[in-house]
Amino acid sequence: MIIPNLDTSRVAIIGPGRLGTSFAYKLGRDNKRVAIYYHDSEVCKAINRDHLNPIHLTEDLANKLGGLENVPRLSPKLYATNDLEHIVENNDFIVLAVTMNRLPELLNYLKPMLAKKAGDTCLISPIKGLISDEISKELITPSQLINNNLYRIKHKYDVVCIGGPFFDMDIALGNPVCVTIAGKRRIAGIIRDDLFKFNRKELNSYYNFDIVGVEACGALKNIVANIKGLADSLELGDSIPGTIFARSGVEIRSLSRLLGGSFQAFHSQAGVGDMYVTVSSLASKNYRYGKYFYQFYTGNPIETNLRVLEKIDGTPEGPNTIKNVYKYLEKKNMYSPLFSCAHHIFNTAETKSAIKDLVIQACQYDKRTQEYIGPFSRLMYRLIPNYWYRRDKEFFY
Repeated sequence: MIIPNLDTSRVAIIGPGRLGTSFAYKLGRDNKRVAIYYHDSEVCKAINRDHLNPIHLTEDLANKLGGLENVPRLSPKLYATNDLEHIVENNDFIVLAVTMNRLPELLNYLKPMLAKKAGDTCLISPIKGLISDEISKELITPSQLINNNLYRIKHKYDVVCIGGPFFDMDIALGNPVCVTIAGKRRIAGIIRDDLFKFNRKELNSYYNFDIVGVEACGALKNIVANIKGLADSLELGDSIPGTIFARSGVEIRSLSRLLGGSFQAFHSQAGVGDMYVTVSSLASKNYRYGKYFYQFYTGNPIETNLRVLEKIDGTPEGPNTIKNVYKYLEKKNMYSPLFSCAHHIFNTAETKSAIKDLVIQACQYDKRTQEYIGPFSRLMYRLIPNYWYRRDKEFFY
């Protein structure tokens, strides 16, 4: 990839959901020429005509700012199009603002376009989710999925991820936000210096080499937010949230290591920083999902899930991540009481009383008796991470 030839004056965003729209606001304020891709031509026409997103974020901005007339307009240098080939051909930096479930299909479209493009491309991923690889059946992060799908054209692109903590409303409004940029140091440096550093009062960033660890933390903390949002409705007292936060950190560190990350990512702002705001704020879709799930619970998890999603603008990544992580835990025979608890709460529990018991069981009956990782375990995690972890049922598979 020929980094010096990349044009940093223009950026494309695929997917004008809440997050994609918020980045469009930010990049527009920084005088970048922003192109938004969306498959629906009518939505593109509305964005080009009104310089507002007719589907996402605008209503919440209006409620917060006291009316639609107070909502800031998107930059006049921004335009929307349903021509994906135009987006790829004319932009060296492309933000993939889609859900993890939609990413495989998108990559199938992008692959031939990137292959025939004259120049190179940097794919920027703020995606927070995990998915099972179709071939290996292993759990993988967004960057791993991108690299697996685009392996034959790996000389044509680089991938960089953006980690939290951030909320779309804060980015859209220009409130102080600090993100993590993870990937190869040189291309990550260009994104930090030439795309994001125009107004550090609005947005600052730190570099982290551990792209997989940052992505794993960003995905797994959504599960914790689902549990925490629900637990806050259980009348379990004021102490148990600290246990949920701390013990989930143990499970995140172990899973992150198995996925190819390092322990250090969890102790960064993309780890504990992102998890703190996600599990404690109503601005978090995943926290609200947990609260609404318990509030609307009918005894039927599928029915309840649909009712909850109707109340949330955007897609909480937590529920799908829970399902994918649980399959992985079963395959690996890995002991992970909180993440297993999440699966049973949101997919199999029959009563609200059963939900309460599951949370207490996961927090108070952990088989582990120490909360630190000793020097021998740290060494073994480094040498054989795919074998050195606590089994759920027995030591061997």
